[in-house]
Amino acid sequence: MRVATWNVNSAKQRLPRLLDWLDQRQPDVVCLQEIKLTNDAFANVLGPEFTDRGYEIAVNGEAQWNGVAILSRVGLDDVVVGIPGGPGFPQVESRAISADCNGIRVHSLYVPNGRVPNSEHYHYKLAWLEALRAQVAAGPDEVLVCGDMNIAPTDADVFDPAAYIGQTHVTAPERAALARLQELGLRDVIRDRWPNETVFSYWDYRAGMFHKNLGMRIDLILAGTPVAARVQAAWVDRLARKGTGPSDHAPVMVDLDAAPDGDIGPMVPPPSAKAPRRGSHKLPQA
Repeated sequence: MRVATWNVNSAKQRLPRLLDWLDQRQPDVVCLQEIKLTNDAFANVLGPEFTDRGYEIAVNGEAQWNGVAILSRVGLDDVVVGIPGGPGFPQVESRAISADCNGIRVHSLYVPNGRVPNSEHYHYKLAWLEALRAQVAAGPDEVLVCGDMNIAPTDADVFDPAAYIGQTHVTAPERAALARLQELGLRDVIRDRWPNETVFSYWDYRAGMFHKNLGMRIDLILAGTPVAARVQAAWVDRLARKGTGPSDHAPVMVDLDAAPDGDIGPMVPPPSAKAPRRGSHKLPQA
């Protein structure tokens, strides 16, 4: 079974690329983030295309911002929209959906950004992650927690730690919240497969960050122990970030039980840019 997670940064804008990618990669379960469509708009605009490809869909959407979905052609049962008891800002946002897919509890998540350390947005992010932890803890061990976590787990997951000083995504409380989630027995399938490799899943649109391979690894697939034992391949589909009109994120892929493309990775195709010298680049917003 092939599972993927992808922040598409507008499903409507990315639709031709998304459909081509589905036809090429043939994932069985797809977790989407930042769909930026209401439930009705997603079903009306995109639903027939997905149905024609054999996918059932579950959506937690909203207009213009946020929005998550799960596509599955291996079953889609017991759908839960949102995080029970989770916080809002101030209203509850469309950032989580989960369902049973072929015996695995699959979560599609778009974790709040946090914006600025110690801001109201930042504390909302930490509270949201704690509510997510409680939800996952109450569920089965056969679980996949997938999505844009908006946290780089370690300094190895950013192109230059010095460039991120004072920024969100890398602070100790955020990383501690992610670690607390993983303490439930969740394995980071990419890092398990590629412990010492440079792997990114997000590159800012500005300043040629993608072509220079100045990125972050913030899109994760975390697997419960029984599911992690089934992993045959785990990789970032960097090809989907190339070309005209891409998302700023690339899909993260995991193959369970069999690997149709072999044990490929960590980024496909690999970047041609060499690793940057530390301190030689700054973030575009800096």
